[in-house]
Amino acid sequence: MLLVLSDEHKEHLGFLPEVDSAVVGEFGRIAVEFLKKGSNHKIYEGAARKLNVPVESVQHGVLGLMYLLTESSRLMISEVDFQDSVLVLGFPEELNALLLQLYLDNRKEIRDILQELAPSLPQYHNLEWRLDVQLASRALRQQVKPAVTFKLHLDARGERSARVLQTDPATLLHLIQELEQALGEMKTTHCRRIVRNIK
Repeated sequence: MLLVLSDEHKEHLGFLPEVDSAVVGEFGRIAVEFLKKGSNHKIYEGAARKLNVPVESVQHGVLGLMYLLTESSRLMISEVDFQDSVLVLGFPEELNALLLQLYLDNRKEIRDILQELAPSLPQYHNLEWRLDVQLASRALRQQVKPAVTFKLHLDARGERSARVLQTDPATLLHLIQELEQALGEMKTTHCRRIVRNIK
């Protein structure tokens, strides 16, 4: 699977052939640090002074390299696919080899960082339900007013919580139909391809 880079990212990475290979390696280290701790403008300013270039050029170079490494790591593309993806940029062979080495050295660490940054969604644990029917009231002697009450137990990182939901049977049937339609949609080849790329 090839990584498709936009024109903006190609432009950001276009700064890399202008600097020494040691600088590209340092940019790779800064990109990984950016993922761990966030952006640090002082690092950009120091690198810009040493290279005698504008701060924006350094920042764009690091951001472009960070995007290349994170997307490649997220998609777990192979060495050959990475090389083919970078080949489009028209860099010299030495720089392509250096970028591949940066990717291989940092792939596992970047995947770990991305996994920590991913939102932790609560997971289903248990479901209790009850059907209530109001048959009469003081104002109306004969009425049928059904309501379904759910108690949804969720598990979020070891902590249990419960949510109480109530609905009428018509809304519940509509919800069931929508969920079944969504499950049916997930079986299509288009959705399977999207899910495969997300993982």
